[in-house]
Amino acid sequence: MIAWSLMLITLLLPEPTSAANARSELKELTVAPAGSLDGYSHLRFMPEWAEEVGMCDSREIVLHRDATEITTGWDCSAIQGTWYSRYDGKTLHSEAEIDVDHLVPLSNAWRSGARAWTDAQRYSFANDLIRPELIAVSESANLDKGGRSPISWRPRKDYWCTYARAWITVKHHYRLTVTENEKRALAEMLGACA
Repeated sequence: MIAWSLMLITLLLPEPTSAANARSELKELTVAPAGSLDGYSHLRFMPEWAEEVGMCDSREIVLHRDATEITTGWDCSAIQGTWYSRYDGKTLHSEAEIDVDHLVPLSNAWRSGARAWTDAQRYSFANDLIRPELIAVSESANLDKGGRSPISWRPRKDYWCTYARAWITVKHHYRLTVTENEKRALAEMLGACA
């Protein structure tokens, strides 16, 4: 394992705000109808993953961070490893089975305020390793979720509390809006918090 890999294995999935703070922050979010998707493009957020450490980009850092064990190539790419997909409870052993999900989908961010941002601000959002916006999950769960919000898609129930707290953490930090139905869905999911 080369030197930069030693630094990567110390990274942890960013912890979302506490349940109590999430309830407060949810009340602070601006409620507004979902904006238009006019002008939206994935490329407006990320023409590519951002280079972060040495040869490692944001995606590779998330794969390293979220793996329980990992073997990497000289270029930071994951060769093999073990990952646990929190969305659906699957344990995966191939990088080909993994996607790095934007917890708040880029299209949702666009419709809730990111449309007014600069491309540089959107790029920063799409590569955010500080907040719980990026997470390694199974490809099947990520494809199933797509650009949906908690109104129409949720992970397995024992992950509701963390997922809702993370969604609120991201939306609150970036001052993104929520719809009335989205706010109700998040409040329901917070009910799963002990």
